[in-house]
Amino acid sequence: MKASGSVFKYGDNVDTDVIIPARYLNSSDPAELAEHCMEDIDRDFVKKVKKGDIIVADKNFGCGSSREHAPIAIKAAGVSCVIAETFARIFYRNAINIGLPIVECPEAAKGIQAGDEVEVDFDSGIITNKTRGTSFQGQAFPEFMQKIIKAEGLVNYINGQK
Repeated sequence: MKASGSVFKYGDNVDTDVIIPARYLNSSDPAELAEHCMEDIDRDFVKKVKKGDIIVADKNFGCGSSREHAPIAIKAAGVSCVIAETFARIFYRNAINIGLPIVECPEAAKGIQAGDEVEVDFDSGIITNKTRGTSFQGQAFPEFMQKIIKAEGLVNYINGQK
């Protein structure tokens, strides 16, 4: 499995209230959540993001509340992968549970800039910055996690729906 796209870059401590502001939590519809993804930190994100694009951030991405709305909004916006130095643990778990691939790789987070074209190989964990001609060794996804992502989430995986 691979993901590739253009990068949106953010800093440290991007919390779930910034990913999907609390004022939109009256909906659990992924398409509606996607319309407001990242709007408090990047007003143009939803206008510019294309299917397959990648978010790269620094430390503690997804901190804050334990709501699943945050990774759902990111995935529904078309983001194929999130790369960060570190993730809040509950966000990491929620992302995998809903089928959003995320990769911790401090070197990649530091070496990738906004607008770079990046490819992530989930089998090997290799992150390639096509724009700058650099590669980084992230953590490969174990087979069972790839199956969850391919099924588009834990519930689908367990139910054998995809």
